[in-house]
Amino acid sequence: MPRADAQRNRALILTTAKKLFAERGPGAPLDDIARHAGVGNATLYRHFPTRRDLLVAVYADEVTDLTAKGEDLLRHDPPADALFTWLKAFIAHVADKGDLARAIPEDGRSPLFDEWHSAMHETVAPLLARAQEAGTVRPDLDGPDLLALAGGIAAAGSGPARTDRLLRLVREGITTPAHNPG
Repeated sequence: MPRADAQRNRALILTTAKKLFAERGPGAPLDDIARHAGVGNATLYRHFPTRRDLLVAVYADEVTDLTAKGEDLLRHDPPADALFTWLKAFIAHVADKGDLARAIPEDGRSPLFDEWHSAMHETVAPLLARAQEAGTVRPDLDGPDLLALAGGIAAAGSGPARTDRLLRLVREGITTPAHNPG
């Protein structure tokens, strides 16, 4: 197990990289990330020998956050609300983190993408099943359908108001009549 200071430094680097990649894009200078994290370049490179390693770690952390959000919503929110709150977060993730994912060099990217896509499917499946069991959404839907619809909304890149409108239209289209919020 890494020492406490090494764990702390890694967490600082990841948090800082996440912030700077969001502000400046995935090409943010690694030296700036180290400086803003309050660590030396050698410390950054010891944890993340290449930009690719850092990009993968940051994106993997984003995927972990999104799957954890799904698990939390599954436990605490009403079924349809949980599903659509998570879909909204998924749309934001795809829209906001696409450049980060595409910045990961092709070499070895496919297995990672497969793993991350599987995580999204594994997260949406119980949310959808719960909403279907509650009778709030159509029983003929599947997770890939919803992820494709949500991905299309993200690709439209129309801003928060348009995203909300499009997601509301999807919700109205798949919600059973007795539970339709529209």
